[in-house]
Amino acid sequence: MAASILVVAEHFQGHLTDVTFELLGKARELAPALGGQVGVALLGHDVGGLVSELGAADTVYAADRPELREFTPDAYATVLGSAIRHAAPRVVLLGSTSSGLDLLGLLSARLNLPCIDNCTALKIQDGEVVATSQIYGGKLFAEVVLPQPTALVAVAPGMFPVDAGKVSGRPEVAQWPHELGPSETGTSFRRWIEPPAGDVDITKVPVLVAVGRGIQNAENVPQAEELAALLGGAVCGSRPVIDQAWLPKTRQVGKSGMTVKSKLYLALGISGAPEHVEGMRSAELIVAVNKDPQAPIFSVAHYGVVADLFDILPSLTAEIKTRQG
Repeated sequence: MAASILVVAEHFQGHLTDVTFELLGKARELAPALGGQVGVALLGHDVGGLVSELGAADTVYAADRPELREFTPDAYATVLGSAIRHAAPRVVLLGSTSSGLDLLGLLSARLNLPCIDNCTALKIQDGEVVATSQIYGGKLFAEVVLPQPTALVAVAPGMFPVDAGKVSGRPEVAQWPHELGPSETGTSFRRWIEPPAGDVDITKVPVLVAVGRGIQNAENVPQAEELAALLGGAVCGSRPVIDQAWLPKTRQVGKSGMTVKSKLYLALGISGAPEHVEGMRSAELIVAVNKDPQAPIFSVAHYGVVADLFDILPSLTAEIKTRQG
């Protein structure tokens, strides 16, 4: 395996996720400076049809086994660990997602390799790979030179353009056979638990009014719902709001919720923790209202208002009503 950068592909219900293409595009950009190629680790069962979408890679290393049909950390880490030991790529790129983070910790511990999470930028500087990572809830950014010979990097979704990884091409396909014994499969997949039907799908709503801790209590949520209705959108929230049961789980945005790409994302009283930002940073227009001028949400917002949301929300609602007649 000659790949300098190995991208771990993610797929769900037969489709590659956007973060896979984000990582591929960045790998394609960096690989020439490292004097090598781009490889993709594609694990699963009956996933051969996905190879044609991975044209940005030079080689696709496929492990196709029934035990890999659904993601389980132990089985996937075992197969990936075997591939990384053999290949020794300079960088292994994963998504900073629920499955990517499961693999990051396991691979780092099993292979004794350094790892970085919440990566927001990657570059080559003086022949070294330099990664930028969010720490302390996004309040600080640490720039780190990746140690030799191999480092694991989990990149926050939405950091790199998706289209850069969607290019035509015919990568070479190399099968990666690996027998999985009972002790290596560990956990087993039982079933998917789908969210209840009937609620709005916030991934398809063009305008989202998002509320965080700043909304204070459930009695104040209807104010946000009124504004969302006027804008032809829906209300969503950060995890603390969902944990308090002020909104249903189907309305959660973030790492443990939904990833949205609305035309307008109005964040009210949301601090901007990395876990939440991961799910909304791809919105076309982000407007944030927070009374803390140092709130991390302002680092991703296109427009920001430093104010109490209860000073802004009623005025904004009244103004829209006036303009709508």
